[in-house]
Amino acid sequence: MTGIAGDLRLKLEQLVDHYVTAGSETPVVIAAMEKELADMRRAYSQDPDPADAPGELDEPANDWPAAT
Repeated sequence: MTGIAGDLRLKLEQLVDHYVTAGSETPVVIAAMEKELADMRRAYSQDPDPADAPGELDEPANDWPAAT
């Protein structure tokens, strides 16, 4: 396995190991990862780049009292 798939697998294995070492069970960790990935897939399909949302300000407003 090479490229992004190999790199991603290594990072996923490290993430699972992190939580298993902290006391979680492997199937529980993998199920949580699957749920989060499904939620991410759904969110990205609805809004692939939330930063480009119309009406969003590029910079924070400076209308608070101490700004002037």
